Amino acid sequence: MKIEKERKVVSLMIDIYYKKHSTLKEKIELLDYVNLRLTKCPFSDNKTFCSNCKIHCYNPLMQERIKQVMRYAGPRMLFYHPIIAISHLIESKKEKKKYGKK
Repeated sequence: MKIEKERKVVSLMIDIYYKKHSTLKEKIELLDYVNLRLTKCPFSDNKTFCSNCKIHCYNPLMQERIKQVMRYAGPRMLFYHPIIAISHLIESKKEKKKYGKK
């Protein structure tokens, strides 16, 4: 369930980003990569957000691409999907507190 929720949030963020940037091919490539990484996540439904994870399973190029997407789309999520954005923000803050990250 947690992975499906994260998959939905990341997919929405990728959609927002690629409405203004790059090509459909790059969007599909990144979305496929993210879905593959989530499918192979060793923590399954006990996983944290990838940013709080001890294991960073993205290759450096894809890690930089997804960070770029999240920096752009994160603030815009409030306009496109406010309930999901606020819920994600609250959950993220709880996880950071739980795992001692700032």
